Amino acid sequence: LKSKIFGLFAVLIVGMALPSLAGAWVKVKGDGDRWMKFGAGFRSSFSTSNDESVDAGGSASDISLDNMRFYTLTQVHKNIIFEFNTEVNNTNVRTNNNYSQANGNGQFQNVFVLDARATFSIGGFDVWFGKFLPPSDRSNLNGPYFLNVFDFPIASPYPAIAAGRDNGAMIFKEYAGGKFKWSYGISEGRTNATDGNPNPDEHDNFQHAFRATYNFWDPEPGYYTTSAYYGAKDVLAIAFVYRYENDGAGQGVTATTQGDYQGWNVDFLMEKKLSNGAVLNLEGAYFEMDTDDVVDGTLDQGETYLALASYMLPNKMGWGKFQPYVRYQARQVEIGANAGTRGIMEGGLNYIIDGHNAKIMTSFTSDTNGQNAQPVDTFKIGMQ
Repeated sequence: LKSKIFGLFAVLIVGMALPSLAGAWVKVKGDGDRWMKFGAGFRSSFSTSNDESVDAGGSASDISLDNMRFYTLTQVHKNIIFEFNTEVNNTNVRTNNNYSQANGNGQFQNVFVLDARATFSIGGFDVWFGKFLPPSDRSNLNGPYFLNVFDFPIASPYPAIAAGRDNGAMIFKEYAGGKFKWSYGISEGRTNATDGNPNPDEHDNFQHAFRATYNFWDPEPGYYTTSAYYGAKDVLAIAFVYRYENDGAGQGVTATTQGDYQGWNVDFLMEKKLSNGAVLNLEGAYFEMDTDDVVDGTLDQGETYLALASYMLPNKMGWGKFQPYVRYQARQVEIGANAGTRGIMEGGLNYIIDGHNAKIMTSFTSDTNGQNAQPVDTFKIGMQ
């Protein structure tokens, strides 16, 4: 117990020193319209859990590098932008295979290409090509750094190469500075890279993705999203997402092992700065995934939803403001090895120093996976 308390104290001290790494940006101005921006993002956490599958002794404590990203954004013409971002593979599994590069499995210290895309602005439309986040739910478009909590939700079940990304093309359009915006894209979809089983899409069909968002209060400009503005604006937004791929589900190419993939969701965000200076935030999402009643080892047919409420206190204490929150997530899988119900109840206290650039987050989660299953309880401190 003493060692855990000491470790927790050490992580808190380190966390107070590290948050400024989360959103450091430097802009280099070139000639004419040319410029280049460099950025970095860092997330790390300490957790302790009663998960017996991790530790035979009945508990597990870990310090993890959750994310380390390097960002570049380059404008080569007033209408052309390139984005290139990298990510450290955050497997956090210490095995010989993960350390060794000789067998191609050296994942522990790998750095991989997260995003590599070009955007052309043509007649008020933005056209994207390359590897990027296709139209998706708000949590996915937030990424890990712009959530209102530390842990990514179990909702957001859309297929991807890694971290929600896929290779494809997209068109994006917004009106009135982001009051209404929509995006439509095509991507590679189900391939051997996004499927742990034999690829069902033998004809290499594209996956189609669409998202539309309407903001009733302040507009939200841009393609990417956030789930918290910390009082910078009042937001009431609702969005609809739809994805489809012919022969995009299953574990083979026969009539009984191949089906069409279809997924959709609605997501909602309300944030309001109150008269006393506090900030109330409510977020929700509902997902429905359909694999054509065919078992798929990567995708689950069923429904998922989440609900979150947070309240940022009006007065500063030290460097920042405290924000208590609660979140509930549930998933119902209809067929396959994962069939059953999973529910996660979570409560926490965040310390917001400089918005998403610098914050420390604590949480306690109780994760029940299956009927009458023993809950896995986890306490975590995360920083970015």
